[in-house]
Amino acid sequence: MQPMLVEVFKSKIHRVKVTGAELDYIGSITIDADLVEAANMVEGEKVQIVNVNNGERIETYIIKGKPGSGEITLNGPAARRVQKGDIIIIITYTWMEMEEAKKFKPTIIFPDTETNLLK
Repeated sequence: MQPMLVEVFKSKIHRVKVTGAELDYIGSITIDADLVEAANMVEGEKVQIVNVNNGERIETYIIKGKPGSGEITLNGPAARRVQKGDIIIIITYTWMEMEEAKKFKPTIIFPDTETNLLK
């Protein structure tokens, strides 16, 4: 019998401010590398972006930005779903076996919502 896998919440960057929206770009979200590392995320990883201001939910992938910059830029088509200054939540998920999922603790970080820097 094959083990049952479930998709679970892996990590979250809670409430950061969008610093830019670049429509003419191939796509993705650029995130300050310090936030990516602190949230246990990796470049290229699929993320769900939840826009607190308008309720939009978007899926894209991570590009690491300059460490310590506080950058949160939505690129490509996702740029149409946010405004500079919007507050967003960035979430990742992972697949794991049921028993592992019952014990798993996600990584959640709470950067400063004005600067997007770690507190």
